[in-house]
Amino acid sequence: MTGTAPKRREWDFTRLWSLGASAFALGFMLLMVTLFIWQSIPVWKHEGISYVTGKSWFFRQQEFGMLPMVYGSVMVAAVALIIAVPLGLGTAIFTSEFLPSRVRLVVKLIVELLSGIPSVVYGLLGILFLRNWVYDMLERFEPLNGDTLLTAGLLLAVMVLPTIMTLADDALRGVSVNQRLAARGLGLTQTETIFSIVLPQAAPGLMSAVLLGLGRALGETIAVFLVVGRQDNQWPDPIYSMRLLIESGQTLTSKLGSSETNIAYGDPLHWAAMVGLGLILLLMTAAITWVGIRLGKGKDGHA
Repeated sequence: MTGTAPKRREWDFTRLWSLGASAFALGFMLLMVTLFIWQSIPVWKHEGISYVTGKSWFFRQQEFGMLPMVYGSVMVAAVALIIAVPLGLGTAIFTSEFLPSRVRLVVKLIVELLSGIPSVVYGLLGILFLRNWVYDMLERFEPLNGDTLLTAGLLLAVMVLPTIMTLADDALRGVSVNQRLAARGLGLTQTETIFSIVLPQAAPGLMSAVLLGLGRALGETIAVFLVVGRQDNQWPDPIYSMRLLIESGQTLTSKLGSSETNIAYGDPLHWAAMVGLGLILLLMTAAITWVGIRLGKGKDGHA
């Protein structure tokens, strides 16, 4: 009896501490969402649903439509994923299936260090190298400059690549070694084992890696701010036109990171419009992150 009592107290303290920390995080999240909803009420009353579907943003005329910024966010994230997903998954397959364990850990460590580089550094590199390269590459299409949605998407691809690669590597390594050995025992080659056994088993984790990379792409601010051009009211006509990719645009994050946020603070309606952008961005990234985490848990449970 004397030996079990301290263990019970320690377990109770651990549970209470973890519950308290989780409750604090959840409470802070709910408080933040509530605050954003409350602060953005004036613009919802003023614009109604056109706040989301409107294509014009002129704050001096008190006209607020966020659709071009949502379009910009989606396009730069799409460009980033189109480039980063095949590169990230290919690198993850190489490190997890073909490299020796020690070499894999070194490569994984280096890749994870890349994800820790401040985004402003990526932005400065984008200004220094990527912007001019994009302008030269697209010169025959006569872009105004190298600050385009495409430039921002390419820069984001570099930034989300470490996230996708390292999480995909973890998902692939989570597949049981016994399943690999059983497949090889049945006569499958290593390549056939990867495509027939490993990738299907790791699919939820791989999808989780992609979605978490997408969440980072949508939420990135400084690097995008420096190379996207920050041109308001850019909307494709017709809707399937890709011309805007090589023109300056605006994303939700680049708008929120601009000086307009400070200007808006003195005007309740304008401030509500800016907070509403933050609310929409928060809900988008939270939904994507939640789906990614759910898929990751599904993978763990399956394994």
